Amino acid sequence: MSRRINTRRRFPTADPIYNSLLVNLMILKILKRGKKTTAQKIIYESFNILKQKTDDEPLKIFEKAVKNVTPTVKIKSKRVGGSTFQVPVELKKFRAINLGLCWIIKFARDRSGKTIAIKLAHEILDASKGSGSAIKKKEDTHRMAEANRAFAHYR
Repeated sequence: MSRRINTRRRFPTADPIYNSLLVNLMILKILKRGKKTTAQKIIYESFNILKQKTDDEPLKIFEKAVKNVTPTVKIKSKRVGGSTFQVPVELKKFRAINLGLCWIIKFARDRSGKTIAIKLAHEILDASKGSGSAIKKKEDTHRMAEANRAFAHYR
């Protein structure tokens, strides 16, 4: 008999400045070595950069970027018999948003620039416009899922 207890997922609370759950999720994703105040400074500084560059509300730009980057399917390797198939699997909304945030952060860190706040601001701006590396990653994932749609019955 299993001793595992099914617990409810605890969602993070909204951040204090923008009162947004999405911003707090981003802060938790960028967090390194438990330094939450440093992560908050990075996010808020990148939002200030977005405000200066676009003269628009940075929260709207950020939400649009996350919406553009969020995938609907992902590829999962499934071993059947002796061969491995790339099976497309539909994502739940919360997991899809987390994956999109991870992609934004990953590609922001890979960018060239002075500070992480500047690189993150540029990646968010590109994602909101529909370009950038995170958008390319989403399109590649969807293309792979479409190509391997024939193996969807292995789910």
